[in-house]
Amino acid sequence: MATTLARPRAHTSRNPEAHKAFAALRHLGPNWYASVMGTAIVANAGATLPYQVPGQRVACQIVWALSAAALALLLTARAGHWLHHRDQARAHLLDPAVAPFYGCLAMALLAVGGGTLIVGKDLIGVSAAVAVDAVLFTAGTAIGLLMAVVVPYLMVVRHKVEPAQATPVWLLPLVAPMVSAALGPLLIPHLPAGQPREALLLACYGMFGISLLATLLMLPLVFGRLIVGGPLPLLLTPTLFLVLGPLGQSTTAVNQLADVAPEAIGAPYAGALGAFAVVYGVPVMGFALLWLALAAAMLVRAARNGMGFAMTWWALTFPVGTCVTGAAGLARHTGLTAFAWLATALFLGLVTAWLLAAAHTLRGLFTGTLLPR
Repeated sequence: MATTLARPRAHTSRNPEAHKAFAALRHLGPNWYASVMGTAIVANAGATLPYQVPGQRVACQIVWALSAAALALLLTARAGHWLHHRDQARAHLLDPAVAPFYGCLAMALLAVGGGTLIVGKDLIGVSAAVAVDAVLFTAGTAIGLLMAVVVPYLMVVRHKVEPAQATPVWLLPLVAPMVSAALGPLLIPHLPAGQPREALLLACYGMFGISLLATLLMLPLVFGRLIVGGPLPLLLTPTLFLVLGPLGQSTTAVNQLADVAPEAIGAPYAGALGAFAVVYGVPVMGFALLWLALAAAMLVRAARNGMGFAMTWWALTFPVGTCVTGAAGLARHTGLTAFAWLATALFLGLVTAWLLAAAHTLRGLFTGTLLPR
């Protein structure tokens, strides 16, 4: 009798579909948040392009709604992962190849939150959009700052890391504060004038510094591994595009912050921050284009050698999207048509990469190859 009462979850055997769903969740890692990031950036970048065509904003609204729905679904699924597969969740944190992807959770929250104020407000109203973005920005920023400390700490103390393991994935937890720096300015006009606005402005510049300096420490390890160790494994080749993330996002951040600086801080700082946006952004965008060319050449090489689909393909979306918004910001502040055309060309590449990644992901989900049961 005691044995019978102690048997808990008999419902799983009577409900095989639910059992399969819980089993599939075991393989749902934090890297899946990259799909939300990559979807949200399409909406955000498309809505802020210098050139707009009829129906473009409506398309961006649809994509934003898709990213918001995907975020809600993924947050629920990941909660189930932690509830039913805690051993695997802890193992992810202790795996140097998986732990950095926890930075994607923060960036997914931030990207969808920013999109709510950029295009979502057309659907739900400005007041609701501000409230939603405030919640997602706060949560995303807190998680991003936490992961920027926790993941490097684990890499030093718990992970067994060798130089040959260095990949651009290591940048992910370090980029999250830069995403906060780039999207925080959207909330500044909605804060009371005076110290609240100035505090958020300077906090964003502080997070800009955190991410930039941490990236400057990590990037030489990644590039050194490529020079000494040769090309990455085929399926990891798309992660080379992750280097574009801190480059494009930092350029976006300084331009976004310069836009709202006059409302948040007095002279002469507002003018100086406007000048800094161009003085910093132009050379960094130049380096981003250099890295884009290198990464694209490596991607073509990998494709020719038989690279198949993996979730790493989502690395081709969000980082490129940050370069779109960065180029659009430079076009806005310099008035150069060349930057407007650059943003448009990069956006076309972003949409192509998103369509490919999304189509293969959906097919993998339907066929069970991505989340085996």
